[in-house]
Amino acid sequence: MKVLFVASEAAPFIKTGGLADVMGALPKELRKRGVETALVIPKYAGIGDAYQKQMETVYTGTVDLSWRNQYMGVDKVVLDGVPVFFIDNEYYFKRDGLYGYYDDAERFAFFSKAVLAMLPHIGFKPDIIHTNDWHTGLVGVYLKEDFMKDPFYKDMKNVFTIHNLKYQGIYGREIVEDVLGLSMRLYYNGNIENAGCVNFLKAGMCYADYVTTVSRTYAEEIRYPYFGEGLDDYVRLCSGKMKGILNGMDEEAYNPATDPYIPYPYDDTNVFSRKPLNKEALQKELGLPVNRQIPMVALISRLVEAKGLDLLTFIMDEMMQEYVQFVVVGTGDKQYEQALQELAARYPDKVSVQILFSEELAHKVYAGADLFLMPSRYEACGLSQMIAMKYGTVPVVREVGGLKDTVANFEKYVGTGNGLTFPNYNAHELLFTVKRGLSYFEEESVWEKLVLNAMHSDNSWDKPAEAYRDLYEHLLETADAGAEAEGGAGVAGGAGAGAGAGAGEAAGNAVLDDGAAGAATVREAEPALDPGKPGHSLDTVTEAVQQVIEKTAFEETVRAEAAKEAEKAGTAKAEAGAEPAETKAAEPAAEAKPAKKRTRRTAAKKAAATKKDTAKKETAAKKPAKKSTAGKGTAKKTKVASMTASGKAVKTTKTTRKPRAKKTDK
Repeated sequence: MKVLFVASEAAPFIKTGGLADVMGALPKELRKRGVETALVIPKYAGIGDAYQKQMETVYTGTVDLSWRNQYMGVDKVVLDGVPVFFIDNEYYFKRDGLYGYYDDAERFAFFSKAVLAMLPHIGFKPDIIHTNDWHTGLVGVYLKEDFMKDPFYKDMKNVFTIHNLKYQGIYGREIVEDVLGLSMRLYYNGNIENAGCVNFLKAGMCYADYVTTVSRTYAEEIRYPYFGEGLDDYVRLCSGKMKGILNGMDEEAYNPATDPYIPYPYDDTNVFSRKPLNKEALQKELGLPVNRQIPMVALISRLVEAKGLDLLTFIMDEMMQEYVQFVVVGTGDKQYEQALQELAARYPDKVSVQILFSEELAHKVYAGADLFLMPSRYEACGLSQMIAMKYGTVPVVREVGGLKDTVANFEKYVGTGNGLTFPNYNAHELLFTVKRGLSYFEEESVWEKLVLNAMHSDNSWDKPAEAYRDLYEHLLETADAGAEAEGGAGVAGGAGAGAGAGAGEAAGNAVLDDGAAGAATVREAEPALDPGKPGHSLDTVTEAVQQVIEKTAFEETVRAEAAKEAEKAGTAKAEAGAEPAETKAAEPAAEAKPAKKRTRRTAAKKAAATKKDTAKKETAAKKPAKKSTAGKGTAKKTKVASMTASGKAVKTTKTTRKPRAKKTDK
């Protein structure tokens, strides 16, 4: 089984977030489990010279993107046994940053199409293409709308992983034909459109054979509007092909026993003697009072609202009233950077704020801090809390997304749990949870139990890698089973063609007695429509419903015509029955023709007519006789026999009046 990972970044080559860590670890872990993996990312200018010098060019060509014809180069490096391919185009990727440019739609459309175009030329034909986030959302579109016309791509499957639903790749509809080179049909049927715009992430979900998210809780949360970012309805529609698989952590890159960045390596056997040494070294480096007895609270994060900075800035002055030191490392929105820098100015002996991102400093903070803050508003998975636990730093997290799946609240009197949690997005719940952690720090036995629980947490890639391998195998087995069933159906269909023709000729002479059963059989045979699949959009479903309505109307017409024919046959039979008995007797028995079969509808009509006639007769019989206006006369009663609908004779009395003789003058 071969799997090609497609992403916009990957560690250690280029990194801006957690996606790069996943791409740097998961392919390597799957290789250990017998899955042949490879990785492809753009060749950015920011990739280190050490890696660029190792690259060898394996293919050059061009990619058609609407009316454009762009150069494409493919370079290759092998790292930890995993082949890594780099799509080269200096116009698109030789820039200072990775994202945030006016032509990002064109850049990543080119990247998506180039990935597919290179496959026949690199000596690696994947069974599954595993794409990640909106930057690669068009891979599935190009694969199923264009490249699958080539038999080389026919059996390839696509898995799409959502790492953060907030970032979707949203652009105006004008790019569909001019930039992406796609038909407007895909926009109008909703496959690549959401809320009136082109949506790369929705396109990735629509065309994927399976969709995953990076934690079980996040997969459930994004079904609701608060977390769904405008796609919650479509997420619900795709729930049948979606699951959450929790990310793991690269335990080789983040291991306090072998970490080259920290001055005093340690493990769970000597954590309480050597971790305080790392704290003292960090305090000295940051200019804080050196005292291992002061609990240190840390934050390593992007300084944005989604990471809970609103909560933190609301209670940070109250937190500083405690016996504590506070260390911040990260960059982000100016309002939060300024608020934290002002806090450091107010409490210079308690607060150190580093508005930067340094991998080395981050490792030192993980090793030296006691409590680690992650009060996120939402968190798809989160990696920092896993790293903190590995380094014996207790995480303080909100129960959301991957934080809820990885951190269990510590129960002091039971001794279970590996961190401190709070459920609601509330500033003072965060403050009270921090205070609870500070109180545990004062109780040595309680604190040691909590720290060891955190360090012993299993956040490796073992379980996630097994889950992904099982998913890949399931997809391929399902595809094989479908192909076998399709082939068997073709053979059976060919064998039964002659018999079917004979049966059809015999059935053509029969009157359609009940079309409902036949219609039901036809509908059951039709494949179920799924609006979450390509070609099964809501518009397609509507068209299918219209076709069913038209088919039903046609069947009703056929039944009505059959009923008319049967009624004519019944009338002819009745007329024949009225002929003299002598004529009937004279007719040879051999010439008697069988009467046509009477349909259910005809019988029902005749029964209704008979019932109606009976009702009229009974009403007439019950109606009282009108009084004569001609004058008084003698009444004469006459008994009249009438027949009821049941055939019984009923005697009724009929009254007639004689007109009275006119008076004459004498």
